[in-house]
Amino acid sequence: MLVRWTPDYCPRTVRGGAARQFGICRAVRPFHKIYSNLARNADLHLFRPVHYCMLNDLYSNALTDLLFEKSDDFIGIYDLTHEQFVRVNQAGVRLLGFDSEQALLTDPVRSRSVRAEPLVDEHRTSLIARIIQAGQHEETTQIGRQDGQTFWGQVIFSTFTADSKPYALVRLIDRGRLHQTERDLDHSVRRYEAIFSYAAIGIVVCNQQGQVMSANHLATELFGYEAGGLIALTVEDLVPMTVSHYHKKLRESFNQNPQVREMGRNRDLHARRKDGSVFPVEISLSHFRLEDELYAVAYIIDTTVKKAAERQLLAHRDDIQRLNADLEQKVADRTNALMNTLDQLKQSKDELTKALAAEQRLGELKSRFVSMASHEFRTPLTVLQTSATLIEKYIGLNQPDKCDKHLSRIRSSVNHLNDILEEFLSVGRLEEGKIDTHPAKVNVAELVAETITDIQAMLKPNQRVTIDLLATDLIWLDPSLLRKILVNLLSNALKYSGPGSVVTVCGTCVENKLTLIVTDQGVGISQADQAHLFERFFRATNSVNVPGTGLGLHIVGRYVELMGGQVNLRSELNEGTTVTLTLPYENHSAD
Repeated sequence: MLVRWTPDYCPRTVRGGAARQFGICRAVRPFHKIYSNLARNADLHLFRPVHYCMLNDLYSNALTDLLFEKSDDFIGIYDLTHEQFVRVNQAGVRLLGFDSEQALLTDPVRSRSVRAEPLVDEHRTSLIARIIQAGQHEETTQIGRQDGQTFWGQVIFSTFTADSKPYALVRLIDRGRLHQTERDLDHSVRRYEAIFSYAAIGIVVCNQQGQVMSANHLATELFGYEAGGLIALTVEDLVPMTVSHYHKKLRESFNQNPQVREMGRNRDLHARRKDGSVFPVEISLSHFRLEDELYAVAYIIDTTVKKAAERQLLAHRDDIQRLNADLEQKVADRTNALMNTLDQLKQSKDELTKALAAEQRLGELKSRFVSMASHEFRTPLTVLQTSATLIEKYIGLNQPDKCDKHLSRIRSSVNHLNDILEEFLSVGRLEEGKIDTHPAKVNVAELVAETITDIQAMLKPNQRVTIDLLATDLIWLDPSLLRKILVNLLSNALKYSGPGSVVTVCGTCVENKLTLIVTDQGVGISQADQAHLFERFFRATNSVNVPGTGLGLHIVGRYVELMGGQVNLRSELNEGTTVTLTLPYENHSAD
């Protein structure tokens, strides 16, 4: 008859062989506690006779061998006084990669700690004191083998006393595979969240009945619902009311013949938000089966911005056509005027020479304009056409990140065309005398800061603009013209300076004069080119490969002239450029 071994029914003393086998002392009186801890930590069920009896040495040695040497886990006895192992079973020796128990016990590192990174002496001593006080301790840490490799292990300490000395029974369980499985599971969850939950495109999963089974964050936001609000809705709840009545037939058709395809090819699609409003979308469909159930996956892109960009592009195209017509008319008008002038100046050689010189200058301007305009217009228009074509391609390939990239290029090209047109129109208004100054109360520091904020998109990697202004009082001058002057100067400074460079704006207000100094670390301007910088369409010889119209400094000079001020430029090749503005202003009272 056998029953389970329990700690309250174990031998009070172990003599001879058992004591020698554990290598502690010749007689370990409270050895029953070792058996108790071994039985508990090794999860082994031992049994006893029905009749109360004491185990003899034969059974004690057999039990020791069973619990200690036959265990598949690391089991060792740790001397808490000398802070080292005095016994380790063969499973533990193999687990730590040693050839023998003696080799492990004499190893200066592993005989004292199985941690991959052993604790320093004071920390180890503190931990031992806590273990002795608590009687039990358990932790999961990285374990070091003799060859330097590591693995995750669970270490269990149980204390006992022998010959009035504290010892700990140490059990080490290899948790490396479990730890790796947990890491793999965590990585899998993170990949799912990155691919599905946080995708930069709306994703909705529906069953065959059209019920929404799952939706990512962006899809929930697109349709105006709270988190989880799309679940249990039907697809018909997400389409406009005008088409919901026959959308069910479309869904049934897809269920009968599921295909990976675009929805609504060659026609506009719209979706319905929670508040009933609709918005344009592009949708691609795919599908999968799970336990013989068909699920449809819809990939949804909100095309509101794209549609607006297309409308804006068409509007700008019309503006460009009108501008070209106006420019051609102006060129024709001026050509006719010059022809009339030539006819009138044929009587005088001097007048003819002057007229020919004037025509030559105008021809040069015309040539510069045509060359500049054809180049500056062709580049953004080519980008627009190429990006639009690639967007159509990437939509079909379900690559929204590349679509976003080319949408950004389209917006950038449209802004570039807008800037060119604005410069042309500014020159035209200046030539026609339609620009006047309108002084107003201005905080120069705020205006400069706002202007720098507006041009942040032009900054190259690690470029920055610093401000050093000694102008706190309100002054009276034209804020619009001053802002345009600053935009032109800062744009040039950033455009002709490399990544990581610094552009500095300094200024003072002294004796009714505002002085602004813009300094960059750019390519600089040769002395020969500096004499022509404020002429229309002039480009410095070292900047021909950088996009520009050659009108920026011309406009700056004319605006400064209108405001009654002066502009001075100082530059050296490869050492940067400094532009100094001096503008008079009025000093009014606060009211």
